[in-house]
Amino acid sequence: MSDHSDYVDEIRKLNRDQLRSLWNRIEAGHTPGWPPGRAFEHLVLRAFELDGAEVVWPFEVYLDDAVVEQVDGAVYAGDLSCLVEAKDTSTRTDVGVLSKVRTALARRPSTTLGLVFSRTGFTSAAMSLARFFSPHTVLLWTGDEVSYLLNHGNMVAALRTKYRECVEQGIPYVRQLRVLPR
Repeated sequence: MSDHSDYVDEIRKLNRDQLRSLWNRIEAGHTPGWPPGRAFEHLVLRAFELDGAEVVWPFEVYLDDAVVEQVDGAVYAGDLSCLVEAKDTSTRTDVGVLSKVRTALARRPSTTLGLVFSRTGFTSAAMSLARFFSPHTVLLWTGDEVSYLLNHGNMVAALRTKYRECVEQGIPYVRQLRVLPR
């Protein structure tokens, strides 16, 4: 695969069982045919799509002739509008990634959520900082949560659960994700 549309076409062929298989390969670091990190970002978007969300695949934002943002995707689920950032790294995601997302959100309507997915989780500094991003909301998703949702849950229901927890408790992550299965 070499063109962006090829990646979208490939991931859209996958059903839930095939996504679980791809997830296992992502965790093992074996995703031939995919550039680093690309399989993870597409897996996340496809999981949302399978669970009923409208998805916008990775895109670039231009100012005049210059690319000013590269966005991993967008998700629309009910009345929630979200920008997605996905990190498939061997180390925990730090505050720099969250700052990038916050800057992107500053150019969007204030109701836009940031969803940051990290296969390996987040540093304690990143988790603490994300609590103070008001008025921009950035919800944190770990690889363990993605794994759980691919096997037992629903991404859209989890998004609603995470958003509700953030509204009620003021935290951008859920201590223990419990959502109804499909």
